[in-house]
This record gives sequence, C-alpha cells and structure tokens, in this order.
Amino acid sequence: MVREGVDALMLTSHADARYFAGICFGPNEEPTSGSSGWLLLTADALALLVDSRYIIQAQREAPDAERIDYGSDAGAAIATWLHSHGARQLGLDAQQVRHAVWERIAEAAPGVELRSVRGWGTAVRAVKEASEIERIAAACAVADRALAGILDQIRPGVTESALAWSLERAMREGGAEALAFDVAALAGGNAALPHGNPGTRELRAGEVILFDFGAQVAGYRSDMTRTLFVGEPSAEHAALYAAVHRGQAATIDLLRLAVEQGGPLPSGRACDVATRAAMAEAPCVYDHGLGHGIGLQTHESPSLSRGASDDALPSPTVFSVEPGIYVQDEIGIRIEDLVAVNTAGKSLTILTQFPAEPLIVG
Repeated sequence: MVREGVDALMLTSHADARYFAGICFGPNEEPTSGSSGWLLLTADALALLVDSRYIIQAQREAPDAERIDYGSDAGAAIATWLHSHGARQLGLDAQQVRHAVWERIAEAAPGVELRSVRGWGTAVRAVKEASEIERIAAACAVADRALAGILDQIRPGVTESALAWSLERAMREGGAEALAFDVAALAGGNAALPHGNPGTRELRAGEVILFDFGAQVAGYRSDMTRTLFVGEPSAEHAALYAAVHRGQAATIDLLRLAVEQGGPLPSGRACDVATRAAMAEAPCVYDHGLGHGIGLQTHESPSLSRGASDDALPSPTVFSVEPGIYVQDEIGIRIEDLVAVNTAGKSLTILTQFPAEPLIVG
C-alpha cells in the first residue's frame, strides 16, 4: 500500500475475498448483488462487507476478518470504518468500482482522498504458492481426463452443442466443482471465431473441432484449448497446425531457457514477439493475446501480449500460452497449455497433459 501512496485499500472482486479472507461466495466466484464480499484493508486490519445473507457464512469462513453489516448504505459503512482506522487515502480500482459507489464514498467520507489503484489484488495473486499450483494442476487433470473420455463421441454428424454438453458432463462427473467458463466446441469455420458459442452445426469429415474449456477444483481453475482433426487433414491444414505448434514451442523454449538460468523470466511482450516470429510465414495469425495468468479467476495477471508490460514475468506463477490461426469461414486452430514457472526452483512444468500433437478423430 505504501507503493500506491494509500493507507487503505478496497477490493471488490470475490476472488480477492476468497484469497485474502477465505470466504467463498459461490463455486464460480461471480459477483452477488449489492456490496457483499468487498474488502477493506489497512496495514494491520481487514474487514469484509456483508449483508444478512452472508453474516453467518462470514463468521465461519472468514473468522479473522472484521464483519461490516452495511445495511442499506455501503458508502456510509465504509466511511465509518475508514475514520475508525484513521485512514486518509483509500485506493480503489476504478475499472471495478462503479462511479456511483465512488461518488457515495467521497460524499460520506469527505476527509478521505480516493485514489485509483489498478489491479492491486490480481498482481498479488499472480505470484502463486505451491498449494495453489497443485490445485490448478488438479483442475488441469480433470479437464485432460474429460476430453480423453469423449474422443469416441467425436464423429461426423454430431453437433457442437452435444459435444459441449458431453465435455461439461465429463468434467463435472470427473471431479470439477464447477466449470471455469462455458465450454466452447466449434466446428469447421466456426473454429475461426476465437470466442464463439457452440450451436446446432454438425461436424463434417475433413474439418476441425476446436474445444476451449476448463474445470474448477478447490476454487482454482484450468484453461485449455485443443483442435482436433475430424478425419485426415489436408496438407494445408496440417501445415497450419504445425505453425501454431511451432509458435507455442518458441515461447515455452524461451521460458525454459530463462528458468534454467535461474531467471529473470522474459516479459509477456517478449514471449509474444517470440511466438509471432516463429509463425511469421503463416497466414491469419492470432490477433488476441498470447496468454494470461490463471488461478481463482480464469483471466488474471500476468499478461502475455503485444500490449503487455516489458517487466519480467513474476515467479512462481502460472499462465496460458495459446497462439492460434484463424482463417475466416474455413478453419481455426488454437493450442493452449497452462505453464507453471519457478525461477528459484529452476522448474518449468506444462500442467496441461493432454497431447498437443495433431490428433485425428472420427
């Protein structure tokens, strides 16, 4: 907090509430209505805003946090707490806090300066404990087994939505407490939509099926993408797959070299540059980010992209590496693995175990 120039922070993400206070507001940590789950922190105090729905739960799951029953006026309750702890500067993430909330706190606490502090919680959570990495690995294992378990269902004539449901069911029956996000199962030209939605389109021989999915175990999430060939691929499509695989390998090799030397890790931007250089001869190379951190949320810090920081990636941490090629209305190919890196331990582990080599099904 000293670095941010504030003596108090307010965090509104339920992932932050789980990380810092230990309370789980739901299997997906989705926002509830109202202000329950907001955290107030100073150097020596932690408070959790709750309403009547969560008071008992907070007593059980967050016993070390002061509980603030904010009633009908969260702004006034926050102001009272800040004054009682002598806070003069409050940091809030302007991207997460609604303008009306900001205004109400400013009105209720005129002696407190409000400052925008972006991404403080996710920056802290980017550095992973060993137990966190173990949970992410467990979520990866659930997803790996689920995809392996439905391979015999992938054949011409089956619909995207049927495969998406089969994969979701396999994850839930295989140990997932929830999905990390909705399953994407995209066939043929639909696979060229990086975040498309499965529908009634049927698979056809000679095209691809792209799966983007993840499981959640003990609060922590996985995220993987595999693109499978339905029948023998054309030489052109096989070459596109090889280009994506080569691009992913370029970043993983760059990371492995840095880890073996004990760090520092390359920046997220440098990773993206390495992958794009390896894919320079390929058409229709991805325009999205190369990767993202993951943990209690599917998308966390750090970022691997053209717009990422030039600072070295944190360690130890976990992030995705997911280059792709998207030929509109024809084919989309993406390969996504989660990678755990630890420069102190000189270790790099690919947590996603399902093979990334070309796979023919159907």
